[in-house]
Amino acid sequence: MRALIICLTLVSNASPAAAQDALGLAAPEAVADTGLLKHILPRFSLKTGIRVAPDADGPMQLANTAPGVPVFEAGGTTYFLRIQNDPRQQRFLDWLNSEIGKTTVDSFAPDGVQLFSARFDEVQTLSAPTFSGNAARGARLSLTHCGRCHVIGPQNRMKGLGSTPSFPVLRSLSDWDLRFQEFFVRKPHAAFTQIKDVTPPFDPERPSPIVPMRITLQDLDAILAFVAQTEAADLGAPLQSQ
Repeated sequence: MRALIICLTLVSNASPAAAQDALGLAAPEAVADTGLLKHILPRFSLKTGIRVAPDADGPMQLANTAPGVPVFEAGGTTYFLRIQNDPRQQRFLDWLNSEIGKTTVDSFAPDGVQLFSARFDEVQTLSAPTFSGNAARGARLSLTHCGRCHVIGPQNRMKGLGSTPSFPVLRSLSDWDLRFQEFFVRKPHAAFTQIKDVTPPFDPERPSPIVPMRITLQDLDAILAFVAQTEAADLGAPLQSQ
């Protein structure tokens, strides 16, 4: 059985020497061909600062048989992640088993069809997300970068594009934290957003259609902290997100 090798390189929250080390993940063809890894790995990179690159000697393995820790299932097959005694590998496993990791796996639905489930029928206890960034700095960054299209609050309540939801409206969604944490891979943001050490450079043949949004992971942490403090819009009945 062929396998796709994905290499994860730690680029933040670590020493320069550690940032050069590579973590390899071998995935069965049945998983790799669906596009799941292309869906979850950029989001893992955003959350943890780990970059993706090929590696033929990866120590981590995703397999459809034990041993290992079950991380998701598809079509009655449970997939297990096998890791070694390495805190960086444990970090990847912890992320997959976290609420945001499971939500990321569950949200992979090409053509509107969910292919994988990370829930295993367990009862989940949801807790409000917390972010450690500087909210005041996040407010300034949001106004500068996001305020071009979105109303972020009273600061620019008469600005923004009519076709884009405001920050208070987005804050009303049950998955608002996931939407903001992975905004850079959602349309149309991917076409004009660059996050240092996370996103690849723009294709020279497909440059940004507007002035690019260039931020760091620390900038994003600040924006998330600001949004977490933003009062959600009261729109009456619960919103149905897509």
